[in-house]
This record gives sequence, C-alpha cells and structure tokens, in this order.
Amino acid sequence: MQSSSEKTSWFPIMLRLDEARVLVIGGGNIAANKVRLLVPTGARIELLSPTLCPELQRLADDGVLTHVPGLVSEDDVRARLPGCRLVYIATNDTTLNRSLAAVCQQQNVPVCAVDDPGNSSFITPALSTRGAVQVAVSTGGAAPVLARRLRAKIEEILPAGLHLLADFMQNARLPLRARLPDPSDRRQVWERFLDGAGGNLAMSGQTEAARQELNNLLEGHTRQGEVWLVGAGPGDPNLLTLAALRLMQDADTVLYDNLIGPDILNYVRRDAELIFVGKQRNRHTLPQEGINAELVRRAKAGERVLRLKGGDPFIFGRGGEEIETLTEAGVPFRIIPGISAANGCAAYAGIPLTHRDCAQACLFITGHAKADGTLDLAWETIALRSQTVVIYMGLTMLPQLSAQLIEHGLPADWPAALVERGTTPQQRVITGTLATLPEQAVAENVTSPALIIIGEVVRHRVSPTLPEA
Repeated sequence: MQSSSEKTSWFPIMLRLDEARVLVIGGGNIAANKVRLLVPTGARIELLSPTLCPELQRLADDGVLTHVPGLVSEDDVRARLPGCRLVYIATNDTTLNRSLAAVCQQQNVPVCAVDDPGNSSFITPALSTRGAVQVAVSTGGAAPVLARRLRAKIEEILPAGLHLLADFMQNARLPLRARLPDPSDRRQVWERFLDGAGGNLAMSGQTEAARQELNNLLEGHTRQGEVWLVGAGPGDPNLLTLAALRLMQDADTVLYDNLIGPDILNYVRRDAELIFVGKQRNRHTLPQEGINAELVRRAKAGERVLRLKGGDPFIFGRGGEEIETLTEAGVPFRIIPGISAANGCAAYAGIPLTHRDCAQACLFITGHAKADGTLDLAWETIALRSQTVVIYMGLTMLPQLSAQLIEHGLPADWPAALVERGTTPQQRVITGTLATLPEQAVAENVTSPALIIIGEVVRHRVSPTLPEA
C-alpha cells in the first residue's frame, strides 16, 4: 500500500461526476458524510450495506441513491467495479474495509477507506462550501481532526452570501470577456468591483445594482499602471502587513531582491511575473538606475508593479530614489511600510531598542564603506552612552566600527550584539562587547544579513518565546 504522504488529494465535490457511478460501502453516519459530499456532483450513488442510518434511508426513499441491501463481500464489490469512478468504504469492520480496498486497488479504481490512509489511494479533504465557492483543507490523511478544526475556522470567515457573488461573477464572465478581450484588463475591473461597492451588492442579492456598478466600471475603465513600494519585513512571513499581502496578490509583476526569501514569495499571486534584481554587496543583478527605469517602463505599459523590499522601503531601502524617479516620470505609486530590520530583529532577539534606565534615543546608521574602504560617519554623535546604535550592513566593517567607537569615547567593554538572519528559523544572536564582537563574528562564521546593536540595552536582553512558523 502507499504511504499517506504519497496519496493524491482528490476533491470529489469539485469534480463533475454527472451520471458517473460512485460506490459507497457502509450505512452509518460516516458513510452519510461522504454521500452528502457526493450528492451535489450529480453522481449516481450506489450504497452497499445491510442497514441504513435515518439520513441515508431518507435519501434512498427520495431516490437520491440506490440502496443495495445485504452483507458485503469481496465478490460483490469486484462485480460492481467495472465503470465505477470512485469507491468510499466506511463500514465499522476494519478488516473488511482493508480487504475491500485491496480489491479496488487491484482493479485500479480509486478508493478511500475512511480514516485509513495507508489503505486508500485518495483522501477527501475537509470542505467549506458556499455554492460555487469551495475551500478544501487537507493534511494528506495525517490529521483529519486538525483539518476539520481548520475548516471550522474558515467557516467563520466566509460570508454567507458568497455564493451569490460567485453566481453573479459567473453570469457576467462571458459578457465581460466580449467587452474586454485582454485578461489583464478584466482582472483590474474585477478587482475594482470586489474592492468597491459591487462585491457587497452582489453578496447581499442586489443583482441589478451590482450589474450597474460593474457597467460603470467598464465604461470608465482605462488600463492604468502603478508602482507599489512595499516593505516585506525582516524575513518572517508572519510579519507581513495586511496591506502588503493584498498588493502581493494583486500585482502583475514583482521586482524583488536578495533579502526576500521563498517563504515571502509564496504569498505572491501565482501567475505574477517574478523578477530578481538581486542587490547584494558589490554585486547587483540590476543596478539601481536600471531598477528605476524598469519600474517606469512597466508601469507605463499598464502593469501593476510591486517593488518588494526587505524591512521598510524608506530605511536604507533606497525607496526615496525610486519615488523621485516615479514622480519625475508621472507614474502613480503607493508606499506600504514594513517592519524594519531594526525593530524585527531586536524584538526577536529580546533586545529592547530603548530603555528608561539607559537608552533615551535610538540611532539607525549604515555601515557601508566609501570606495577607499574607510567609514565617514559622525562618530561624536554616534559614540554616546545614552542611546542605542543599530548598524545596518556593517558586518564587513565591524572591526573598524568597533575601533572608531572606542576611539571616540565608548569603553571597550561596551555591550554589543550581532543578530544574524533575524526573525527567520536560522536566527542567531551573539552578544559581546565592542572589543570582543569582531573576533566573535569571525569565530562563529557570521554571514549577512546581520544587524549590529550597540548599547547598554544589550544587557537587558531576554529570550522571548518566538512565534511558531
């Protein structure tokens, strides 16, 4: 038999089973649950069982299914398999279930032995249904109770009138395609319809008003490009804002760089074009001027372009340069802030950025060196005991940074920390002092991205309970 991890998750309620024969073996409540899923598909349901529970008996009396009474044997099932599309086995005899499942698999007929994924060739997910809108949750047969719990959560957030909205959109689909042949145009109109009054009108059954709203959008439609500068946070997808998630689902094109990992990109619309512009130290797949030009070019071609940045776009993210270019080119844009690396990494490391007893200010600086390899920073304003200093992109220059801060007045034993790959499962926190941290970074083989935090707040570090993935 296959392991549960090898199963194919079938979604029978989504299949059009019109007049296809489906065999259900068992007459109790579990069998009734499966029959309930099958009825809307139009399948011809044959039910083999000596007895029926009241719900199944009612369906049999109404002619919804055909009841074949009597004890069930392997020979009975084998004789009924030719032409059968699916089989559900839900008797209270585990041994019988397994033997009947083996017969089905020998005949290459998909079979689900309920609550026995090891003897099934498909599984049925937990389903939430609002007419044509169906949401399925599957654990691959590993944890059916968990799937049902998740389904209950989904049921809480699906509006009752969602089926009316789906029916409205289905009926309007072909006329809309005739008026707007380009799929991108249609997608923009539908998104504006759902985001505006139209979606609510359709869900509440006000079909004529919804139709008028859609017509107004069609008459006023011009394909308009736009750029969205979005902060994706420091790495943990749980730190994405709701506004960021929405635009990630609406974008036609996404320009992203090295700090955006696959866990974040999983939230982008599946058919969006992904363009890596890989900004790493001294190695840019596309220089900043090229990125700016690409944003303008694509927006003027009518695309909704998402510029996805790690952290916040306006904190060492060069967002200011990009919006200046967009403004000069007359391209509309939106800015969605993100949780900065300083905020996110410090919080996940358990280091407060300010503290009433020791740090009344917090200073963000970048540790990028000049072309000659030196640092040109206002050391007198940085080397203050009453503040926390957070240094971005400073790992390479850490020895110079530490030496300069000591030279300009901070003690060699001043607390300092490195947060490597902050907020991700690979996060490491290394604490030390200005004198020791450079050697610790080498000894621990710390790599970018890493954030440096300097100040007495490091002494107040705690170990927080981090969010689960």
